[in-house]
Amino acid sequence: MYRIAIFSLCLILACQLGPAANRASAADDEVGVRQAIASYVDAFNSGDAVAVAAHWSESGEWIDPEGTPIQGRDAILAEMKTYFDGDDKPQIKLLDLSVRFLAPSVAVEVGTALVTRPGDAASESSYLAIHVLEDGKWQLSSVRELAPQQLPPPSHYEQLQELEWMIGEWVDDQGGASVTMQGEWTANRNFISRSFTVMIEDRIDMSGTQVIGWDPAVETIRSWVFDSDGGFTQGIWSRRDDGWSIRAVGVLPDGRKASMVNIIRLIDDDTFTLQSVGREVDGELLPNIDEVTVIRK
Repeated sequence: MYRIAIFSLCLILACQLGPAANRASAADDEVGVRQAIASYVDAFNSGDAVAVAAHWSESGEWIDPEGTPIQGRDAILAEMKTYFDGDDKPQIKLLDLSVRFLAPSVAVEVGTALVTRPGDAASESSYLAIHVLEDGKWQLSSVRELAPQQLPPPSHYEQLQELEWMIGEWVDDQGGASVTMQGEWTANRNFISRSFTVMIEDRIDMSGTQVIGWDPAVETIRSWVFDSDGGFTQGIWSRRDDGWSIRAVGVLPDGRKASMVNIIRLIDDDTFTLQSVGREVDGELLPNIDEVTVIRK
């Protein structure tokens, strides 16, 4: 029963404190809170529904992930009696627990709990609980049960793994001119982002960004390049025995349409060559760009 499992996370800070004017320091409050948490864990692991429910205020509210509330100590007691019924008692272990105070009489508890029961798979859940100080005793006022963390977002790392060698800094130095490239993964390794800078002597002539990703619609690697002059291209990647070829089409800053085939040839882990052939601008064939060598910096 998932929501019962998460309910067990909501530990009441049942420490006995005096009036506000005579309360202990924040550090002492923290110690008291953690002692009360340990007491609650003991009550739960003993299968004592009455002791567990006693940590709640009379009007305490527990809301499950679907937004369904269980209102009041009596209703919570009934839920816990059902949950503890039987010989296989559940056990709870708290992970990543934190407590902070919103006011001298209001505390927020956040954490994750691992609940196990013999014969069942472990249940790991998150929760947020609000505790209030009533008549010198911390009582649970509200618990919001959080849905289990979603599975990690899908990643196309498997399809892009062959390009992992691009990660890092690369340079093509031709004496008076040089090109540097920096590659890194984006979140979830769904794209490789490469920035590039073209230097002529001591000034930047051009810079830009290349994004490489997997297109699941056509099941191929695709890339996009945007340069600082206002031009852009997109390319389709095809595997070769010694590297890759990229058929690219784009638009130049002045609006003319361009196309080309860029050929990447892998030499070793720290070296590759790049050549551009079949270059056209508005239907006019242009000379090929000779192969250049790029090395890892």
